[in-house]
Amino acid sequence: MNADRPDDRAMMDVALDEARASLEAGGVPVGAALASGGRLVASGHNERVQRGDPIAHGEMSCLRNAGRQSSYRDMTMYTTLSPCPMCTGAILLFQIPRVVVGEASTFAGDLDFLASRGVDVLLLDDERCTAVMREFQERYPEVWSEDIGGR
Repeated sequence: MNADRPDDRAMMDVALDEARASLEAGGVPVGAALASGGRLVASGHNERVQRGDPIAHGEMSCLRNAGRQSSYRDMTMYTTLSPCPMCTGAILLFQIPRVVVGEASTFAGDLDFLASRGVDVLLLDDERCTAVMREFQERYPEVWSEDIGGR
């Protein structure tokens, strides 16, 4: 897991703003941003509650907002929370070579699996990402349990 790059904190700020937007709408506060060479391609947040869509996780919404891309091979996915197996699969499917994760304490995901598949993974342990998730878990425990918290 490599050190952060100059744009990593700025792009994580974009993802965190997305997470906060989801929380304010009563949704799961996971935000994501997709960037190429320091340029924001797209961002999105978990819309599972808002849309009634069980696969509208933050990373999936971000990829949807990015639209069709000829290649993702020079891109970085920023996500406030460690990716679930579904989002991990999308990262691998689209061959996104680098993932920067805000936190993995409220949901660990499987960052070692991503790394074992050749993805450059950076875990920031960003307390802001942890705080927004903990606030959500306290305010909406039943929604958290519906998604990935009940495992």
